Amino acid sequence: MLGRKHSQTNHYRKPAKKRDNHPSDFRRMFFKAAAGLAVLCIMSTGFVFIYDFITQCDYFNAKSLTITGNHMFSDKQIISQTDLKKGVNIFSVNLSTVQKRLQAHPWIEEAEISRELPSAITIRIKEHEAVAIVDFGRRFLINNKGEIFKEWSSGDPGILPVINGLRYSDISTTPKLHSHGSDKSNMALYMKERSNPFNAVMDVLRLGQRAESVLPNKLISKIMVDREIGITIYAFSKIKEIKLGYENYADKYDLLKKVLLYIKNINNFQDLVSIDLNNFNRVVVNLTR
Repeated sequence: MLGRKHSQTNHYRKPAKKRDNHPSDFRRMFFKAAAGLAVLCIMSTGFVFIYDFITQCDYFNAKSLTITGNHMFSDKQIISQTDLKKGVNIFSVNLSTVQKRLQAHPWIEEAEISRELPSAITIRIKEHEAVAIVDFGRRFLINNKGEIFKEWSSGDPGILPVINGLRYSDISTTPKLHSHGSDKSNMALYMKERSNPFNAVMDVLRLGQRAESVLPNKLISKIMVDREIGITIYAFSKIKEIKLGYENYADKYDLLKKVLLYIKNINNFQDLVSIDLNNFNRVVVNLTR
């Protein structure tokens, strides 16, 4: 006997209807956004108030201004370059702006300024160290790194070796203007690539900076560059020329020291026309009797 077949009921559920956004939901979102904006405005206003309070509070007015690293310039000249006023609030000072003002001066190589709580400002500067004047028809100052940092003017040091015989093409330069106030006439030239004659000059100048140097830079009046022959030095009152040529300058300086000592010991003449050290193995001395 066949069993009775049960019919299977199909259960179908209608998809739930999307709930429509109730107007109260929009109001809730609006109030949240408005509250957040209000908090942000209050915080901003608070920060502005705090900033105004700090930058106007006499407690933070500068009572001391310390300057280090200046040799050519007085503290008064440095302060004038920064445009800082006496008793300025240290938090009202834009350190970056003051640093840029200092570095805009052609004689200042590096500058750093900082606040010292509660009422002090410290300025540290590094000045260019001029070692020579290079004459291209116009004269420029060279520092101890071999950088031409400004055009020479009458107020700059004049007792420096003057370099003649170099060309603009010996130095690949990038012009950079330094402004002092509204004056942008001062130009510094920074070297990228240097020729062999220029490198020879810098080797001689570096040797002249040594304390024990036989040819200190302060005694050199002129350095003449001959592109074929090399370097000729004009120094001392009783020697017209010291011909160094190219290369081996440290050894040639040692040899020159021995030659000068020998000449001093024999002491049978007054002046020298020249000492030729171009060939390291043969010294030629021309005398004036």
